[in-house]
Amino acid sequence: MDKTYQPQAIEPRLYQNWEQQGYFKPSGVGSAFCIMIPPPNVTGTLHMGHGFNQTVIDILTRYHRMQGNNTLYQPGTDHAGIATQMVVERRVNAEGKTRHDYGRTAFIEKIWEWKSESGDTINRQLRRLGTSPDWSRERFTMDQDLSAAVVEVFVRLHAEGLIYRGKRLVNWDPVLHTAVSDLEVVSEEENGWMWHFRYPIADANGAATQEYLIVATTRPETMLGDTAVAVHPNDERYQHLIGKQVLLPLVGRLIPIVGDDYADPEKGTGCVKITPAHDFNDYQVGKRHQLALINIFTKDAHINNTAPEPYRGLERYAARKQIVADLDALGLLAEVKEHKLMVPRGDRSGTVIEPYLTDQWYIDLTCETQADGRPGGKRALAQPAIDVVAKGEVRFIPNNWINTYNQWMHNLEDWCISRQLWWGHQIPAWYDEAGTIYVGRNEAEVRHQHQLAPELTLVQDPDVLDTWFSSALWPFSTLGWPNPPDQALKTFYPSSTLVTGFDIIFFWVARMIMMGQKFIGDVPFRDVYIHGLVRDAEGQKMSKSKGNVLDPLDIIDGIDLETLVKKRTSGMMQPQLAQKIEKATRKQFPAGIEAHGTDALRFTFASFATAGRDIRFDLQRLEGYRNFCNKLWNAARYVLMQCEGQDTGLDDSLPLELSTADRWIDSKLQTVATEVTDHLDNYRFDLAAQALYEFTWYEYCDWYLELTKPVLSKQNTNEAAKRGTRRTLVRVLEASLRMLHPIMPFITEEIWLSIKDLAGKTGKSIMLEPWPKADQTQLDATAVAEIEWLKTFIMGIRRIRSEMDIKPGQVLNILLANWSANDQALYASNQAVVQSMAKVGQATWLAKEAIAPESATALVGEMQILIPLAGLIDKDAEIARLSKEIEKIEKNLIGVESRLNNPAFVEKAKPEVIETARKQAEEQRLALGQLQGQLEKMQAL
Repeated sequence: MDKTYQPQAIEPRLYQNWEQQGYFKPSGVGSAFCIMIPPPNVTGTLHMGHGFNQTVIDILTRYHRMQGNNTLYQPGTDHAGIATQMVVERRVNAEGKTRHDYGRTAFIEKIWEWKSESGDTINRQLRRLGTSPDWSRERFTMDQDLSAAVVEVFVRLHAEGLIYRGKRLVNWDPVLHTAVSDLEVVSEEENGWMWHFRYPIADANGAATQEYLIVATTRPETMLGDTAVAVHPNDERYQHLIGKQVLLPLVGRLIPIVGDDYADPEKGTGCVKITPAHDFNDYQVGKRHQLALINIFTKDAHINNTAPEPYRGLERYAARKQIVADLDALGLLAEVKEHKLMVPRGDRSGTVIEPYLTDQWYIDLTCETQADGRPGGKRALAQPAIDVVAKGEVRFIPNNWINTYNQWMHNLEDWCISRQLWWGHQIPAWYDEAGTIYVGRNEAEVRHQHQLAPELTLVQDPDVLDTWFSSALWPFSTLGWPNPPDQALKTFYPSSTLVTGFDIIFFWVARMIMMGQKFIGDVPFRDVYIHGLVRDAEGQKMSKSKGNVLDPLDIIDGIDLETLVKKRTSGMMQPQLAQKIEKATRKQFPAGIEAHGTDALRFTFASFATAGRDIRFDLQRLEGYRNFCNKLWNAARYVLMQCEGQDTGLDDSLPLELSTADRWIDSKLQTVATEVTDHLDNYRFDLAAQALYEFTWYEYCDWYLELTKPVLSKQNTNEAAKRGTRRTLVRVLEASLRMLHPIMPFITEEIWLSIKDLAGKTGKSIMLEPWPKADQTQLDATAVAEIEWLKTFIMGIRRIRSEMDIKPGQVLNILLANWSANDQALYASNQAVVQSMAKVGQATWLAKEAIAPESATALVGEMQILIPLAGLIDKDAEIARLSKEIEKIEKNLIGVESRLNNPAFVEKAKPEVIETARKQAEEQRLALGQLQGQLEKMQAL
């Protein structure tokens, strides 16, 4: 082994060997364990959320592979319709062209070219993260087989009446000219205005009276499409007006006054304008009162020809300005107020999303069906998906996410599955010149089924399916459906676990359950592990605009400052924002980001994986786990130095003795094996990582390795004892490496290959070795109690050295008081270790009535360890040192407390900043108390 741990030198080499040897393929033996990758979009590179998600998936995969399961980690990517098309359109625009210049076929060919490039990038990143999927089974949602599955599902659902085409309200992106899902809409609070307008009440003849209803709106332009004004049916102010009409200003259309619970008497004037074609809430009111739906926008969000002539062709915000001015001129503008409102924007285009009335394809999620599948009876898709979760056939971890799942499932709307894009699965529907719709697997099938004349012209629907449609089929389309079930589908469906974020429980998880139940007759997975978002150290969501995005590969391989700055500021539209991000980046990473290696990053992710909680990614924790890798590496080098060329207990004919320390560490190994297995079985990756860290760092490296040194020293001539210690050194390290492997695959493989012969192992890779199982017969309570006594003894003396600033190498004579016979026996058997590790000279056992001099004290059970201080240290120098430290901390504490006591700071500072300041104050108060206690002791001497 090299002297220092260099992850960049070993990780690519090891991964290439794993893949070439086919170690990631299912073994074909044992019970099946399958986990599907949440397919990343082929739109660029993986982010920290992907890194965390993939780490968790791979931990489970490697763990179950070592458990002897027939393990499949299914890889693949998603075509990500709108996102991918946008990326390629930008490239085309940079050439001075549009997609229309190319035409649909040629443009799609350019997307396929880009997909190949981007898909390869993602796969390289996944390999760099150490993931172990069966790459030979890689799938893409636009592959021929998966596309066939998409068409098959569409055709079957349409035949059952569960897919239909209708005019409904959708989220419309006026820039991209397509419907978008709720997940693609980002709503954030923005400053705006609330306009109050007077709507004249009409008389019996439809003429305006002198009475008015005052309505408030944040979108004056939509008033051109108003078809009612709503008031609460119990609002005494307006009850007498329900059923009457108002004359819609500027338009001259009579619209009814309706009573509806949607109108809030406590909000504004209690009157609400209803525009069913341009507001989702209004749409529901419109359905309840059979109101007309009047669309006043074009697909570009310009005013269309339905509106009065003066406003036709105006962009929506220009129309707003003109409408407000015209109403003001008519004396119908009552009031304008500043107002904060939630503004929905497309996450791709950044433009304000419009509720828009348009023809789209839908899946009826809420229809009733009979037992034979015909309409009427039980809810076709939703209810079975609700039932399997209620029965526990699908388990959520943590289980509180069941409430979120049920809330969505019990409040379903029909699913809009069409998108006005070119990239994606083109809808398998054809139209004749009369507008008749024909659905089939291909045009030939359509013509045959409907006996259409060859000369009849058919045109395929230009729309494509929502990306989530094909993603909903992922658990079975990747395994060969709808072709005759092969062994993969029989073996690996349903899969074992789905690992995903809470934000797509409905968009993906629920839809996979619905589709799996419908087409395979079983749930797609047994467990759903829900994880949180990866945020920065202050708890903020990572985003390019905030300049706090971290690339997992930059952490693994390192990145210099200038490249990092360029990476974070590239593509920024606003120079001021780019300058702000550059300044923050230079301040945070003055030397760039050091290379930490994959294992340190994966262990950090695992340590943060507390079920369901968001992750505050802290680089300091990452550095700590990089040190952990170095610690493990150095421990392995010590083991090799002590054991290479020596018998490590493999020759049964040679005598072998196990020391108390050997029996203790072996006992602790059984305990940690039980704990880690239990934690991984219950998805507590954080607790598994913690148990492994504490055992490896503290028990094995800090204590056991030190305890072996007196045994293995040249002065010790007991070869049987040396052989027992060498055997334990190697076997405990080897078992520890196997437990660490799912989290830290590279370093464990490299070390294991170096020490496997010493442990009597003949395998080719640690990942193919069995998972360590605890052996209860190896538990040794006596050895554990003795070593715990010894550790407490040594740590007590070390604490006194630290508190009193006594040099580590200075030999101390100690007094022992209030001791027992057991204490004397334990000290006698461990005297050499105590003298070596605690630098203890003479130990004097005091009689019970003896009076001890002024001493520093440590406890080992009831026994007292006394270190006389007289003449041991320079009293005056120590008092001066302590006083200086106390003064420094007092000054810092005053500064922190003054900030916390400043109302301006508490009101304006971010919560995480305030919390950090409070923690600092608490830590400084604790340190101050300890130093003052030490000072009092010194002054009393």
